[in-house]
Amino acid sequence: MAHFTDIRALAFDLDGTLVDSAPGLAQAIDHALSDLQLPPPGLALASTWIGNGADVMITRALTWALGREPHAEEQRDARALFDKYYAQTVEAGSTLFPQVVETLAALQAKGLPLAIVTNKPTPFVAPLLKSLGIAEYFTQIIGGDDVIVKKPHPAAIFLVLGHFGVLPGQLLFVGDSRNDILAAQAAGVPNIGMTFGYNYGEPIATSQPDLTLDSFDELLPAIGL
Repeated sequence: MAHFTDIRALAFDLDGTLVDSAPGLAQAIDHALSDLQLPPPGLALASTWIGNGADVMITRALTWALGREPHAEEQRDARALFDKYYAQTVEAGSTLFPQVVETLAALQAKGLPLAIVTNKPTPFVAPLLKSLGIAEYFTQIIGGDDVIVKKPHPAAIFLVLGHFGVLPGQLLFVGDSRNDILAAQAAGVPNIGMTFGYNYGEPIATSQPDLTLDSFDELLPAIGL
């Protein structure tokens, strides 16, 4: 039985929802901090810093490595190094979660327009989608540099509503972190929290999404497909 009954468009977070990107992000952070003579955090720790965009992620990494808040020049240097290394690792360090392609194809076949709403820096988004073979499924892509305020602010979701011409109750937002759920709740749109992503080490159910799912293909019966 469908959990949502009047969905006419869907929007998705990227990292931790569609794509397991933590290995590439962690590798770029490790290289950047090593260049600065700082200890590399590794995958397990770096994955808990994903979700608020690159600047916040680098601030968290530097704060951990330095044992204090970073100075502006330290932040700037680390971000530049991260961007350099992530450009080299973004594709090799990212894989799709199981059933993503099949589910996106099924949604597209039903004529449902699909969007990406991510805090990932915009220049990295389109090349990543293309390299993973899923760019064709999305008719709107909003990266972290495309709005003045990132999730958990609902600005990007409001752009999706306007672009697709649907009411808040007709757009389903699918994410893996509290930022996604908070943004969806602030925009008044139905939302799903995926349990397999990156949520700062806490269960996604803590953020009280409308529905939690353990597997991406469970999305289809949730909307009656």
